[in-house]
Amino acid sequence: MKKLTIIFRRAPHGTPHGREALDLALLSASFEQDVSLIFVDEGVLHLIPEQQPETAGAKDYIATFGALDLYDIETVLACQSSLERFGMANSELTISAERVTSNNITEQLQAADEVLVF
Repeated sequence: MKKLTIIFRRAPHGTPHGREALDLALLSASFEQDVSLIFVDEGVLHLIPEQQPETAGAKDYIATFGALDLYDIETVLACQSSLERFGMANSELTISAERVTSNNITEQLQAADEVLVF
């Protein structure tokens, strides 16, 4: 089984990158690939609860993260320093994500067969 790691680096709703990354994750998992997600830099903003992208004219794809369990995507990591930088260190996140250090992220990347950055 191929190990695919997808990194969310950009903020949601300003570009199609977040939606494309999520679509790829779900599609890959449906083909029996071992998919892991990592949220770093502005990508942690995907994890803010109760977003209202419709007010900015964007579609709400954030709710689709709730389907990760249905696709057996179990490894979801969020960079602790990125969360702290955006004041999210102690807040609830939209989905269950393990808060990790850069060393943990490096280990995850080394274990992956393929890494895609969005």
